[in-house]
Amino acid sequence: MKYLIVIDVQNDFVTGALGTQQAQDMLPRLLKKMREFEGEIWMTRDCHDGAYLNTQEGKHLPVPHCVAGTEGWRFPEEVEQLRMQCAAPVYEKTSFGSVSLVAALKQACERGGVESVELVGLCTDICVVSNALMIKAVLPELPVYVDADCCAGVTPERHEAALTVMESCQIEVRRALV
Repeated sequence: MKYLIVIDVQNDFVTGALGTQQAQDMLPRLLKKMREFEGEIWMTRDCHDGAYLNTQEGKHLPVPHCVAGTEGWRFPEEVEQLRMQCAAPVYEKTSFGSVSLVAALKQACERGGVESVELVGLCTDICVVSNALMIKAVLPELPVYVDADCCAGVTPERHEAALTVMESCQIEVRRALV
């Protein structure tokens, strides 16, 4: 079974507090990939509370975002519809990487039948790279892919830098766009 891991495609990262044009431009490609994917889809959701600014992340990135229950925390409408259609589990996380996602993936691998995982989402240079490296560290023999065209970084330069880091850690970066 192939797994598509959709990382943090939430309103605050698309059109909200930390939204970018690159994320908005990427969203139709990601929706197409989700619709056409043959396998299981799992998702992560960045989730903070009112004390976010007191966290280490909040001190380095003092922009409240993805506060539980807010519009920015929610998935864009089309993403949410696809999530419900395929009954994708959502792994909420308070930091860049999801320990519970990696643990669930490890359990699935131990049961057998996990062919590969492919990551897509936001932001390439923060949460996508963090989760990809965590998965690769825990499951070094599992093929891990990242679809560069279905990810967006904080900036195009940081997106490319994160892709380079992942490639150097034996994560295959797939690109259709030139």
